[in-house]
Amino acid sequence: MPEVRELKEAATRRMFDLDPAGLVLDKTPDRARRQFLNYAFFKLDPAFRRLPKAEREAAKAEFAEVVEAWAGRDDFIVRTYSLVGLRADVDFMIWRIAFDPSLFQEMQAALNKTALMGYLTQPYSFLSMQKRSIYVDRYNPEGEGVEVQPGEGEYLFVYPFIKKREWYKLSPHTRQGMMDEHIYVSAPFTGVRLNTSYSYGIDDQEFVVAFDANHPQEFVDLVHRLRFTEASLYTLRDTPMFTCKKKAIGAIMEDLA
Repeated sequence: MPEVRELKEAATRRMFDLDPAGLVLDKTPDRARRQFLNYAFFKLDPAFRRLPKAEREAAKAEFAEVVEAWAGRDDFIVRTYSLVGLRADVDFMIWRIAFDPSLFQEMQAALNKTALMGYLTQPYSFLSMQKRSIYVDRYNPEGEGVEVQPGEGEYLFVYPFIKKREWYKLSPHTRQGMMDEHIYVSAPFTGVRLNTSYSYGIDDQEFVVAFDANHPQEFVDLVHRLRFTEASLYTLRDTPMFTCKKKAIGAIMEDLA
């Protein structure tokens, strides 16, 4: 007698989540390990540039050494970016990724003990968590967004993002249709890699959106096209926007002073 196989559709192959609030299916909390992300932006006090050269060089070397030590750890990912000449209110950004957010505190505590940190402020710092998108399964049944692959491009474009509350009142079918259009419009821009992370309840924004790319013009054209999509009508805030140039921490220190 031939074997009878019971075929069930995998959960990740659903087009959309018909019960996002979990009221019908009584969804249990997901405690699976996820990556946390921190985008930490720093601004230098110009007074640092008036210090004697030897003192400046020592402070820069000390700060870089701490960053490089953390970048060499197996349980921590560090990517560094310069914004010198690209934005007035920040000079550089450290992108930190770990499964344990307390490691962000430990690294920051180590940086706080350096001489350079006495001349640095942090105008922005965004905390988020990696999570699988509920909208991409139709196009990528294996799922994506489980773990970040950071620093693929020469540029990183970062901004906090908040949806209007009206977005969450729409039916799942309506939201999925708008996101299908969003995904379709984005498809030709193969040189731009999206890393969307979630901040519900852990920071002021709902998402942190980060795009890796080698060509800024491709990203500009992508964002321009997305303005014409229906989902764009439901954006409450997507600023400030940061254009970050990937650089080693030593080179960033030379940019500063």
